[in-house]
Amino acid sequence: MLITNLILIILFYFLGSIPFGYLLTKIFGFGDIRNIGSGNVGATNVLRTGNKYLAFIVLFLDMIKGMVPFIIINLYFSNTELINTIFLCHFAIIGHIFPIWLNFKGGKGVATYIGFLFGMNLYIGLFFLLVWLFVSLLSKYSSLSSILASIFVPIFIVFFNSNSYIIIFLSYLSLVIILKHKENIRRLLNKTENKIKLFH
Repeated sequence: MLITNLILIILFYFLGSIPFGYLLTKIFGFGDIRNIGSGNVGATNVLRTGNKYLAFIVLFLDMIKGMVPFIIINLYFSNTELINTIFLCHFAIIGHIFPIWLNFKGGKGVATYIGFLFGMNLYIGLFFLLVWLFVSLLSKYSSLSSILASIFVPIFIVFFNSNSYIIIFLSYLSLVIILKHKENIRRLLNKTENKIKLFH
């Protein structure tokens, strides 16, 4: 079982580390996404290329990275305990944030985290999206939307699972997402954060 878990951890990490934002902006002639906007390889920065369709594709693919590990485990290791499943699958998020291909400097993990939440529970994934969309419509700040949605997820999950280990682990993941936004938080406080143009 230990060897199987190690194989799955490596597999899910490498799956998560596929830098779709970096690859697709290169393929479609936008150059190195790391030289655009915030320098991040996530969908929000891809949006700054001016191509909403490309940003949506990157968002979708990054979300899929978070869902596929759950699909694999449900298909081939259906007897795995939920907390162990969550632990194994979260390495896709780690891979996205720290991809070996980009010197461990990847995205902020939000899209992959959303896919992870959908893989874990449909309603939790929908809750995150609803909070994100609501805050985005009001503030036009993608970072603020991600931060607040991440904060509320561990609270919301109490309604679906009373297992304290799962709640703690989801709190840890939310903290990782929030910490990846520390520069955004600083800009939000200084009122210098860029607004997204998704709704224009």
